[in-house]
Amino acid sequence: MVRDKFEFISQELENLRKEARYNKIRVIQSPQGAWITIEDRKKLNLCSNNYLGLANHPEIIQFCIEGIKKYGVGPGAVRSIAGTNILHVELERKLSEFKEVEDTILLQSGFNANLAVVPTLLDSPEDAVISDELNHASIIDSIRLSKAKRYIYKHLDMEDLENKLKEAKNARRKMVITDGVFSMDGDIAPLPEIVRLCKEYDAILVVDDAHGEGVLGRKGRGVVDHFNLHGSVDIEVGTLSKAFGVVGGFVCSNSIVVEFLKQKSRPFLFSSAMTIPDTLAAIKAIDIVLNTDIVERLWENTSYFKKEMRNLGFDLGNSQTPITPVMLFDEALTQEFASMLFEEDIFAMPIFYPTVPKNKARIRVMISAIHTKEDLDFALEKFYKVGKKLGVVS
Repeated sequence: MVRDKFEFISQELENLRKEARYNKIRVIQSPQGAWITIEDRKKLNLCSNNYLGLANHPEIIQFCIEGIKKYGVGPGAVRSIAGTNILHVELERKLSEFKEVEDTILLQSGFNANLAVVPTLLDSPEDAVISDELNHASIIDSIRLSKAKRYIYKHLDMEDLENKLKEAKNARRKMVITDGVFSMDGDIAPLPEIVRLCKEYDAILVVDDAHGEGVLGRKGRGVVDHFNLHGSVDIEVGTLSKAFGVVGGFVCSNSIVVEFLKQKSRPFLFSSAMTIPDTLAAIKAIDIVLNTDIVERLWENTSYFKKEMRNLGFDLGNSQTPITPVMLFDEALTQEFASMLFEEDIFAMPIFYPTVPKNKARIRVMISAIHTKEDLDFALEKFYKVGKKLGVVS
């Protein structure tokens, strides 16, 4: 009887398989790195967000071991009761210096950071939120949790953004929210123009810089630094789970906004703080980013791989960052391509609807600073071999 209640789930799963949209989740048996072990075989890792190779960095590991002996493992409570450790305060200070902002609030994940911002600041139907149509799912969910009226503008279309701002002109509070770097296409929001429009129409500007930190700007300070717009973006949302190689999220802004989020945002008030090991790792990761040429190495690898892939005839879309979408469009073809790559010891997962729009399936390659030229040449050889076999390239 209980199983009958969930028959609809079995049907949905079967539909996913028929439509080549069933996601096979691989299990990794080793630390994150340029090469990882899956099913007892070494695979070249081309789909991790570990941009700078910090997820298994020996200095970070040692720093965490020493810190755990002193501070333990768990935070013990939410930040507002008994969960704020001195390490959380230290990481917030370091992030503020790194991002060159007045203040920072630390949260459990980048997803939770977005959930903390929009519903807290927009708590009335008289408010308006204006969002790029390809914003991350965490932004979409944060908007759903708010009481604001929703406006969606066409991807990177500044004329449409202005039209939506005009439609929302009578709102009590207006917020424009955008990814800085779009995670599936690797393109960058035209931030100077968005800043101009937000100033003209008196809108709060929120930028989710999850894929910009550690990648864009001086020493990886992010998309705001990339465009030299410090002081012009009201709120930056960030994550520690990508370039910094750990897990955790944060929101940067002026001290008044941060204080308000600490008093009112539900992820801060009702979910335990970041763990001690994650906080320690993030502290050390920032030091490494600031004191090495690791970001430069990431961009050297990115430029080389993308140039050679295009020379081989692959469509990489409009990517401007290390996110490299190998556009295949058809879901079944993309699944087959990824499976064949896996047999060639390349780990690169297929991406399809609903993660991306229908008929926009791709294999998303994520370049890392720790890939060697030999690694990238191996990948190029295998992509070409599979691509030629499947008729994607000639």
